[in-house]
Amino acid sequence: MSDKNNHTLVNPQDGNLAFKIFYFENFCHFDHVQRLGYYSMILVQEGSGKLKADFSTHDFSANTLMCFSPYQPFMLEAANGIKGLCIHFHPDFFCIHKHQQETACNGVLFNNIYDPPLVRIEPSDTRQLIPIVDSMRTEIDNPGHSQYDLLMSQLKIFLILASRIKLGQHPKAAADFSGKQQPAILQDLKDAIEMHFKSKHTPGDYAGLLHISPKALAKLCKNHFNKTLTDLIAERIVIEAKRELYLTSKSVKEIAWELGYEDEYYFSRFFKRNAEISPQLYRDTVGFARSEGFITAEVFSIANAN
Repeated sequence: MSDKNNHTLVNPQDGNLAFKIFYFENFCHFDHVQRLGYYSMILVQEGSGKLKADFSTHDFSANTLMCFSPYQPFMLEAANGIKGLCIHFHPDFFCIHKHQQETACNGVLFNNIYDPPLVRIEPSDTRQLIPIVDSMRTEIDNPGHSQYDLLMSQLKIFLILASRIKLGQHPKAAADFSGKQQPAILQDLKDAIEMHFKSKHTPGDYAGLLHISPKALAKLCKNHFNKTLTDLIAERIVIEAKRELYLTSKSVKEIAWELGYEDEYYFSRFFKRNAEISPQLYRDTVGFARSEGFITAEVFSIANAN
């Protein structure tokens, strides 16, 4: 049986984590860079500090939900102790891409290169979210018929509610953390990156499209996104590459070509430099090789938490 602070479901075929809830009373779990092969959601209920994620640093306080994709680097710094809970889930357990129509969390909670990977949670929101976590924890500790289906449904509800919370704060969600109003040209930049990231890979390309000097555009990006334009372009390309590695059986060479890279090896170096994992290793641990025969309830079992 899991201990009172750690509730874990594993895939017995490979011993890897499938789903986990754990409670923490300090930040020692997150005081070094995390690069986890699954999705993570951290709900800080007490305390404050700084979140370092990807290329940016953000302040956080009590009642903040943080969301991270597989292998997205992050760490927490806190002057005082923090208290809360964390949910981990592997894409084999719940694929946000496959359930995007129901949850709408991809691009909201996860894989959003423009907004901070955190959202403030009001007390009324907490009263909705915590009972769902409690129900999932109870189901892990006391499994019954169709455990996998029930846990997946409960996680889906949690993701839907969390997405609603963040969308309800939009468009001021990012401004709440940056304290700055975004110029209209930055929406044009977002649209341009979304339209052209497969063919245009340099800041100069987008400056030319928007009829603004590269220096001025770079300054706007740094001030409002706390990232360079090069970082934004690279993140968008990597997100698409990860999606292709996860959902398709395309070769790395095919994916590289579709993303505008004629040299597969150059693309692999680019991916590893930005994702800190090779495309093939990402696929082997998170992607298509594991998800093609999607795992069913029967292959999961409870593991004692160490």
